[in-house]
Amino acid sequence: MPLPPASGTGRYFVKAAKSIRLIRQGCTNRPFFHISVTHRKRLNSQPVIEQLGSYDPMPNFNNEKLVALNLERIKFWLGHGAHVSPPVAELLGLAGFFPIHPRSYMTAWRNRRTERENSEKQKEAEAAAKTADAA
Repeated sequence: MPLPPASGTGRYFVKAAKSIRLIRQGCTNRPFFHISVTHRKRLNSQPVIEQLGSYDPMPNFNNEKLVALNLERIKFWLGHGAHVSPPVAELLGLAGFFPIHPRSYMTAWRNRRTERENSEKQKEAEAAAKTADAA
């Protein structure tokens, strides 16, 4: 019985363009992603060349999103000209392998702004409650 393609035994063409991208697994409302090397063209008949890691976007009980990366193999594929998809570039930036992706900065700015707005609304509500109690 042949090994599954994710074990690194999938057939691939040497000169074809490769891409490091997320492949969605899991169930409805419970996503799980494999970080894999595939051919650049999205053909379902093409096997995964190699699995380089995994990403679980659902926070666990410690409010952590788990990522596992094989950085040595990622370096290998980048050295062989593989392209990186934007979501994987974001993960690698947060891991410290790439520079931080601009989208990560934008998300942080938005989160800070909404947090600031929520705290201002809460302060206004507390001030209104104090004036209502005083009257």
